[in-house]
Amino acid sequence: MTREPAGLAVVGAGPAGLAAAVAAAGLGVRVVLLDAAPGPGGQFYRQPAAGLGARRPGALHHQWRTWRRLRAALDTLVDRGRVTCLTEHHVWAVEREADGLTVHALLGPEQDRSVAVRAASVLLATGGYEKVLPFPGWTLPGVLTAGGAQAMLKGGLVLPGRRAVVAGTGPLLLPVATGLAGAGAAVVALVESAGPKDFVRRSRALAAEPAKLAEGAGYAAGLVRHRIPFRGRHTVVEAHGGDRLEAVTVAALDAEGRPRAGTLRRLACDTLAVSHGMLPHTDLAETLGCRLDGPDVHVDDEQRTDVPGVWAAGEATGIGGAALALAEGHIAGHSVAARLAGTAPDPDAWAGAARVRTRLRAFFAALDGVYAPPRQWPELVTDDTVACRCEDVTAGAVRSAVRDLGAGDLRTVKLLTRAGMGWCQGRICAPGVAGVAGCDLTPTRRPIARPVPLGVLATPPDRPDAPGHPEAPDRHDEHDQIDPPDPTPSKGLS
Repeated sequence: MTREPAGLAVVGAGPAGLAAAVAAAGLGVRVVLLDAAPGPGGQFYRQPAAGLGARRPGALHHQWRTWRRLRAALDTLVDRGRVTCLTEHHVWAVEREADGLTVHALLGPEQDRSVAVRAASVLLATGGYEKVLPFPGWTLPGVLTAGGAQAMLKGGLVLPGRRAVVAGTGPLLLPVATGLAGAGAAVVALVESAGPKDFVRRSRALAAEPAKLAEGAGYAAGLVRHRIPFRGRHTVVEAHGGDRLEAVTVAALDAEGRPRAGTLRRLACDTLAVSHGMLPHTDLAETLGCRLDGPDVHVDDEQRTDVPGVWAAGEATGIGGAALALAEGHIAGHSVAARLAGTAPDPDAWAGAARVRTRLRAFFAALDGVYAPPRQWPELVTDDTVACRCEDVTAGAVRSAVRDLGAGDLRTVKLLTRAGMGWCQGRICAPGVAGVAGCDLTPTRRPIARPVPLGVLATPPDRPDAPGHPEAPDRHDEHDQIDPPDPTPSKGLS
């Protein structure tokens, strides 16, 4: 079956992907926008299901007006036939071909059928995911990521519990704590490993972005309004419970990042929302052979990767929030449109977005230095603590692989212990396993970015009996095919 052709395939419909799709389509590029969610918005603009009848969905968000403007622009372009939105499309691979690129995605909740979207160019706006470091009791029911708690509230209008502790480090903790409290939960404490001195040391760089400081001050006011105790330079030492979480023990940290003697305190709770920062989603970029700078996809001033025809924007190129993602997506969309038209891009067309990008990259570089997990956190992980949840590998087994078997890198630890061989393929446990092992967190190139049924892999899109092939029946089955267009943007469209 043949659908609307694409000059640009955008993977991810969060702030970066939406901004790029709107910019490129507004300049005449035919865009296919793919996302795993039921609708556009990504994690940042996550919407409650229509059936829930939310009366004030904007109450759970900030930058709501920006979202409304972005969504209105997208809807207009969809109505004009410039953008095709493919929701519930779970992208598992992007292939380079002689005449363009092919994006492979699993369809719907069952994810047992695949579609191949062919395009002249691809933008990776794959976002980021939370980093959670292991600690005793972290596998108890009732312990979840801070982003998971926020997603339950935004998308399902559901509280994860009635009495919560929000802990770890990073700017995400503030909106999660105030959001839970605003929805009716009793937030016992916000436990943050960063302290006032960490902010003072970087005050000059942080002060250069007053809008972000004002946003943080607003959340601080929310903590006061909801009477949420803030415990800076503290960490969760252990979570306690039988069938589910019942309490956590927290402690103040000394200058070396170790718990200070005499500061242990037990807090009763039924929910622990924990996060230790964010990491970029780079699976697709790594598979394509894109260069990484540390954990981030490397891009030039146009948001191009070093792989021809592939752009990247948003958290995949470095964690920096929605405003930075919007700026990068806008730049990428303009660049794609010019390159597909065979003209040299004009930086003046995105000069404002480029200034925003420069400022926010500097701001978040300084913020990264503030929000860092305690240096000695692996010392708190007891040998019987599970380090890899999928394969039930303990921290003791990881340490034994290093100490007794000579493992010196993450891959060898994986081979010797199976840590990282489970369903998540190390995406969740790798930072914790690397920290316990005392080795570097190195990227792993995977041929596929998510689990794929063998039946899908066994049925290539160009098989004569595969749907989409000229000789195949016009029906949905294992594969649908979207063919590439003439990449030249249509003239006169805006």
